[in-house]
Amino acid sequence: MTAARELKITPIKNGTVIDHIGNGLALEVLRIIGIDEIDKDSTVSVALHVRSQKIGWKDIVKVENMELSPRKANAIALIAPTATISIIRDFRVREKRAVDLPDRIVGILKCPNPSCISNQREPVESEFDVVRRRPVVLRCIYCERLVDDFHPHAA
Repeated sequence: MTAARELKITPIKNGTVIDHIGNGLALEVLRIIGIDEIDKDSTVSVALHVRSQKIGWKDIVKVENMELSPRKANAIALIAPTATISIIRDFRVREKRAVDLPDRIVGILKCPNPSCISNQREPVESEFDVVRRRPVVLRCIYCERLVDDFHPHAA
């Protein structure tokens, strides 16, 4: 019998750890964060399909020298409602919180209705009211289209 090997991820001095991401969604979280916005000298760690007592299997994303904006945290809440965000400063967790889906989502998603005013060349940001939280269902405030698939429509 061989002993189980444990993967160790190097601690970061300053940055953000997004934990308890639903299994298989870490790469989508990286897309939301904006991989091109990450400092080229910063370490990014991604753990996929990690056993979790809380949710069974999970993914983890750790980004050095970046703190998430509220807008990006809201976008993560759409696809990973069980996620937690930890802010690391001087190698210590200074703040930890569960993602929280607000009642209104502004400027994060593109409405799937091509005729919606938010998809025209008007100076308006997309806005959606949260109709249901689990599973998440949104309603466009302009055209009232219901949205429950967020991946292809992300802005």
